[in-house]
Amino acid sequence: MYNRSEVRDFLTSRRERLTPDGAGLTFYGGNRRVKGLRREEVALLAGLSVDYYVRLERGNLSGASDSVLDALAQALQLDDAERAHLYDLARAASSAGRRGSTPPSRVRAATLRVIDAMATVPVYVRNGRFDILAANQLGRALYAPVFESPLFAERGPVNSARFCFLDPAAEDFWVDWDKAADDSVAFIRSEAGRAPNDRVLTQMIGELSTRSQAFATRWARHDVKFHRAGVKRLRHPIVGELTLPYEAMDLSADTGLRLNVYTPEPDSPEAEALALLASWTSWEPRLRTTRG
Repeated sequence: MYNRSEVRDFLTSRRERLTPDGAGLTFYGGNRRVKGLRREEVALLAGLSVDYYVRLERGNLSGASDSVLDALAQALQLDDAERAHLYDLARAASSAGRRGSTPPSRVRAATLRVIDAMATVPVYVRNGRFDILAANQLGRALYAPVFESPLFAERGPVNSARFCFLDPAAEDFWVDWDKAADDSVAFIRSEAGRAPNDRVLTQMIGELSTRSQAFATRWARHDVKFHRAGVKRLRHPIVGELTLPYEAMDLSADTGLRLNVYTPEPDSPEAEALALLASWTSWEPRLRTTRG
């Protein structure tokens, strides 16, 4: 649901990270008692009255026009993800009380056939809550520590964000755990802006904030980020450390679902390791049957 404090804290945090020099303002010295820019300086940069900017920063984005939001984004030097988040917050303010759509919790059969056909690369599908709803065989093998976490033995679905912050094994699985944690929280913050009425997401954020100080500290930063492409470093119990480029793509026929594909360079050590992992997973069911 629309929360004025979300708007207030986001705009305040973006204002406080800027300096007069960085914003192109002349500063004649003296003792500044505020962190970052003053409210009147942001208002000047955005071409707004001080009273109106103060109203916005107090959390009242209702009725703010696109031109006002654009001016505010430019004044605060917001990146693409932050600008989108500002618009999401404004949209929530203008539609407060309306019920939003619930993110999907199932994957269509056609999509399942697609990911199974991509047999040479790890693939999984998740929703905005970081629930992993489907994965091909190599994707499950690569993310074995996540799928096999005791967290999900009696309570599903498998969720990579809960694994990251609530299972100690996550710090071994993600080589750059701090980066993985930062990114996860930034992605979740973006999703919370897009889906303010998702009660399950809100409950998950509350759970992680209560049970993980690492999550709570990052949540307080109000950072947001797009999940599109990048590189992840994983430490797999079978094939060791891997540095894997990934692509994250929205499924146009399934709003709210995202296809994640790891794409190693051809003939790289990572490609060889995944081929070994694929070979190992293809034999594992036969070994279990034989031993059984």
